[in-house]
Amino acid sequence: MIISIILLIISFFLNILGLMEMFPLLVSSPLLFISIFVTLYLMNHRKTFKGF
Repeated sequence: MIISIILLIISFFLNILGLMEMFPLLVSSPLLFISIFVTLYLMNHRKTFKGF
């Protein structure tokens, strides 16, 4: 969980660099999307009912 939040912060920083044209935006945007998706998946998947 903490690793995914750190990955989210790093990918957000890379996306900001991509918007300033210092890093390729085609690399940073999908990386940001994947890190947001993984973070939300891990946050929501913990509370599911797994059966008896």
